[in-house]
Amino acid sequence: MLFTSGCRLGLAVVLMTTLGVIATPAAASAQDDAREVTFTKDVAPILQRSCQACHRTGSIAPMSLLTYEEARPWARSIKEKVVTRGMPPWYIDRNIGIQGFKYDYSLSDDEIATIAAWVDSGAPRGNPADLPPPVDWPDDNVWHLAENYGREPDLIISSTPWTQSAEGQDQWWAPIIETGLTEDRWVTGMEVRPSLVGRRVTHHAVVYLQQQEEPGDFEPVVDVPGRGSYLTEFAVGKIGDVFRENTGKLMKAGSRISFDNHYHSVGEEITTQTDLGVWFHPKGYVPKYRVYASALGVQQSMATLDIPPGKVTTHHAYIPLRAPARLENYQPHMHIRGKAMSMEAIYPNGRVEMLNHVANFDFNWHVNYVYTDDSAPVLPAGTVIHLTAWHDNTAGNRANPDATQWVGWGQRSYDEMYHAHVNMTYLTDEDYEQIIADRRARRTSND
Repeated sequence: MLFTSGCRLGLAVVLMTTLGVIATPAAASAQDDAREVTFTKDVAPILQRSCQACHRTGSIAPMSLLTYEEARPWARSIKEKVVTRGMPPWYIDRNIGIQGFKYDYSLSDDEIATIAAWVDSGAPRGNPADLPPPVDWPDDNVWHLAENYGREPDLIISSTPWTQSAEGQDQWWAPIIETGLTEDRWVTGMEVRPSLVGRRVTHHAVVYLQQQEEPGDFEPVVDVPGRGSYLTEFAVGKIGDVFRENTGKLMKAGSRISFDNHYHSVGEEITTQTDLGVWFHPKGYVPKYRVYASALGVQQSMATLDIPPGKVTTHHAYIPLRAPARLENYQPHMHIRGKAMSMEAIYPNGRVEMLNHVANFDFNWHVNYVYTDDSAPVLPAGTVIHLTAWHDNTAGNRANPDATQWVGWGQRSYDEMYHAHVNMTYLTDEDYEQIIADRRARRTSND
């Protein structure tokens, strides 16, 4: 499964959340309750779970929400973000498609109503004795998955340093580094970590794997010619991967890592590097399933993307499955003109199922939606994954730098692209039938 962020609190919240939110019934159960809604008893626990990972001193958010004194001046802004579903960055459409996700840090309707009621009643502090114990937030310069595995990474691969100038255009630094592996190893988890100071200039860091595949292997997609197969990435909202039981990625002897570090200037010269931390299964262990990372649709995007000035466009990509497969996650990727993206399954019998739709894509957050064990779509051979991507190149798009320009595929943020990062686990026909039968039996027993 692709891992979305964090460490404490189920490894799902750290580095990823912000003002805390998703749905929005503005008034509801909290207002129906006669007792006063207070910060100490009602709001502080919500902020701890879904906001403070980013909203604390030294983290990425613009203000801290650790204490009442820090949160109170922002009360109306917090409510506005909650009610409009602007934060935290969780943009999956809740009215269609799969809804079972691991590491779901969004707020419930009741939590949103509680925050709204607190603000509407004047944002009272409440009894200090009701305040929950503060969270002991981990250092931002640690390997967050170390807590999950109980040890530091088994292998750390570092890009050669890069110095980003104080001013100038975005830069891409793509060194290729030997893994040093002398035998094949199976990966159970990975984390990408720019240096602490380097996170100020790192827009994202994509990691590719270069290795010789054997005949008959399902070769991963070569996302960018010359780079290799997509492995994992760091971006705001995502730090790495944790793979399900009895699965893993294969790194072969003699393999190499190709970094693709995207840097931008912030007004001062900064030297940084990116580290890839890898946790292996024990030597000699071979999981039943090999997980392949795919940038679904990238080839069609590179070949056909065409966005005229002043237009909202729709593009499609179709990816057939050569064998039964389980999709482990859904992470849409576009640039600043990206508007929405859906992922459908077209079954061999012609039936079409909407798997997921992101209606309000935000390029500032690379949100990765990781399916639960029971919700991950399991698809037969011959299924076609259908991606639909919408881009808004009009003046109405507030993020659009210039609606008069034609836009095509490119790596710069001002260029465009579309694809979905999806980890795929290929199955045998027998395993596919067994999983489907098991799920059907569980549904029947729960009815």
